[in-house]
Amino acid sequence: MSLDVSRWTIADVREALGSRRATAREICEATLARIAEENPKNNSFLTLTEDRALEQAAAVDRQAAEGMPLPPLAGAPIAVKDVIHAEGVRTTCASKILGNFIAPYSATAVERLETAGAVVVGKTSCDEFAMGSSNENSAFGPVRNPHDLERVPGGSSGGSAAAVAAGMCVAALGSDTGGSIRQPASFCGVVGVLPTYGRVSRYGLVAYASSLDHIGPLGRTVKDTAAVLSVIAGRDPLDSTSAAVAVPDYTADLDQPVTGFKVGVPREYFAEGLAPDVRAQIESGLTTLRGLGCELVDITLPNTEYATACYYIIATAEASSNLARYDGVRYGRRSPDAASLSEMYRKTRDLGFGTEVKRRIMLGTYVLSAGYYDAYYRKAQKVRALVARDFARAFDTVDAIATPTTPTPAFRLGEKAADPLAMYLSDIYTITGNLAGIPGISVPCGTVQGQPGEGSSEGKRLPVGLQLLTRHFDEARMFRLAHQFELAHQKD
Repeated sequence: MSLDVSRWTIADVREALGSRRATAREICEATLARIAEENPKNNSFLTLTEDRALEQAAAVDRQAAEGMPLPPLAGAPIAVKDVIHAEGVRTTCASKILGNFIAPYSATAVERLETAGAVVVGKTSCDEFAMGSSNENSAFGPVRNPHDLERVPGGSSGGSAAAVAAGMCVAALGSDTGGSIRQPASFCGVVGVLPTYGRVSRYGLVAYASSLDHIGPLGRTVKDTAAVLSVIAGRDPLDSTSAAVAVPDYTADLDQPVTGFKVGVPREYFAEGLAPDVRAQIESGLTTLRGLGCELVDITLPNTEYATACYYIIATAEASSNLARYDGVRYGRRSPDAASLSEMYRKTRDLGFGTEVKRRIMLGTYVLSAGYYDAYYRKAQKVRALVARDFARAFDTVDAIATPTTPTPAFRLGEKAADPLAMYLSDIYTITGNLAGIPGISVPCGTVQGQPGEGSSEGKRLPVGLQLLTRHFDEARMFRLAHQFELAHQKD
């Protein structure tokens, strides 16, 4: 009888190894078989790393055979978003311009995963250069939501979220610049974590917007994401922005009660644009928090209304600068039929970048240009400071903040492709966390009835996520609250 690991957690993997019920190789082979079965349906993986994974699994089995203590992620099959380097493995950023690029080194986060015994099974698809909210911008085709294959998984870490949701790995790494972990986690019904800026090294992460980018985990449970973050977090001398702040074992206090926690509920996140059925699920989630002994406190974050405009100025400006290196000279794709250097630049970037990446580069170049810098970029940075101040003031009176993760459930493929503004508003509740640099988590909070599509008589149930935000470097409190909510919500 073949091993079914599709619903396993990291704890299940450790129990199986400890009891000799399964070897790391058997778990790895079962995972690869699951990927072979499911990936053609949803297109989550761009590159598989079978040989590397089997070698890692063999190393874990040798440790077990020799009676050595197993590291925290021993044998756990984990996927990595294809904007994060793994040495010797193709890293495309879901872009034609890097279609054949082989990473010369591993990201610090990947090195720490493997040192902790994780088995990296492959690289997951995403929106090109992590720019998007639907995973439709990949040069290698869209990823599909496992809950409804006619809908998006969210973006840009949609491949990682869909891989976890479809049981093709126990956890995955993603990157979050404006909601790119939490929004797909909500759409796919999994847990997604935005760590504090600087908590996880960005060394080896292909830069989109350097002051907003975070690496973080997605998993089936809060405990799994806490275990992964415990491993990958911490100061890294290779990243000057990583923080020299002690990293606790985030799983240690998960079972402690949260009675007396003050949870802020910002009125700005429950205004026009929030779908009524999503709102009903979030309000039910707030009732669950109250039942855990939390005190719900009405708060205001007055500069939230400016956050979307602020974010898309800062993010595109930094993207314009970061993506200037893709010019056909240093690495990546080069147009072969150019008569001059400038023509080669133009053709390389025109053929190599997709529509959304071009749109953001042009917008970012514009807001940084002479005569517009002060009017746009400098003003956006001032607004960013106001958004951060709103959170700081709120955390003077509350321990955490609870909001919807997204205003709607997953939308249909192609539904917002022709309307960039509607697409950008998918991240309206998540971008503020990136602007402020604080940690956040999306936890499944029920489902809503999806509307039937063309030719379909019945809509499918679609997941909804509750977002919890806490102070800088207070991930331990965030995980504790999220875990208790998860347990209580499962009982409801």
